[in-house]
Amino acid sequence: LIRSLLRSGGLVAVKTRLAKRQHRLEPTEALLEPIAVATRRDTRRLKGRERIGERVGKVIGKYKMAKHFTWSIDDDGVFTCQRDDASISAEARLDGLYVIRTSLPKSELDGPGTVRAYKRLSSVERAFRSLKTVDLKVRPIFHRTEPRVRAHVFLCMLAYYVEWHMRRKLKPVLFDDEDAEGAEARRPSVVAPAKISMSARAKAGSKRTPDGDPVHSFRTLLDDLATITRNTMAPRMPGTEHFKVTTRPTPLQRKAFKLLSVTP
Repeated sequence: LIRSLLRSGGLVAVKTRLAKRQHRLEPTEALLEPIAVATRRDTRRLKGRERIGERVGKVIGKYKMAKHFTWSIDDDGVFTCQRDDASISAEARLDGLYVIRTSLPKSELDGPGTVRAYKRLSSVERAFRSLKTVDLKVRPIFHRTEPRVRAHVFLCMLAYYVEWHMRRKLKPVLFDDEDAEGAEARRPSVVAPAKISMSARAKAGSKRTPDGDPVHSFRTLLDDLATITRNTMAPRMPGTEHFKVTTRPTPLQRKAFKLLSVTP
């Protein structure tokens, strides 16, 4: 069982869809009419179902309007076509709407929940993009045996899992919205445009946290944390042992470590 949910895309979407359909129907009709005329004329008449069908197929396929036309070739080889008004009307009733389908029963996932799950797909796509390109670079894979390839992919997934938790804990110093749930709750409808919280809007505008620290993306924050180094000191004085010195963290770095519950 597939449940279908209709959600409005707005008046602009209705007008856009209507105009697009008309711009495809009219050229299709204009190209089909000469074929119909060619099958009825007395001289140099277009004959043969295969030849007629080939000509019609090219026209129908050009604008993808086959579902909105009915056509036939009679025993005399005369081609006729007309708009399928029932098909056009059925599609027009969905103008400005988009359909979300789910195999889950309503008791497990209601209408608003289905829409939210659909909109969260962008997070899944961002995760795959992170795995494939900018962050973890799961490819190319420099392994040949199946166990090693599986281990490589597993480690990349594990790394992204760690990154996901880090992003959640580091939200106060990132551009990420700390009150996304509150902003979602204030939306009048699940299909209304998404809004960010006041705190996120303030961070985006000032590029500063409430404490006055610069706001970072996850990548730039990692670059900032990467400036912390541990140096091994080797005094030249005889009998003096080597010792290690760690860079003193900046206030922002200390805050990041505190949010992560990590001791540098």
